[in-house]
Amino acid sequence: WAQMVAFAGTVELFQYVDDPKRAPGDFENAGFLGIPNGFVKAPAATKEKKLAAEIANGRLAMMAIIGMFFQNGLTGEAWGDWSLYTDSPLRALTPA
Repeated sequence: WAQMVAFAGTVELFQYVDDPKRAPGDFENAGFLGIPNGFVKAPAATKEKKLAAEIANGRLAMMAIIGMFFQNGLTGEAWGDWSLYTDSPLRALTPA
């Protein structure tokens, strides 16, 4: 455990130092996949594409959890059966 903590500490303190001139999380010494002092650098286009995909997935996850909150408010269960929700005004339009 001591070796892992020492390694993580040296990476945080000496290799991944925040630079105010760069974007947050954009470290000069980070190579591909975040390997410290890596020789292979990710192309800028790939980096932008992955960042856009990460933002889109985060937004999708936020909409999904809000949908679950809404369903829980209507039915009382986030994973509930919509057929048990009988208070819907749309049910008045369906024939009996």
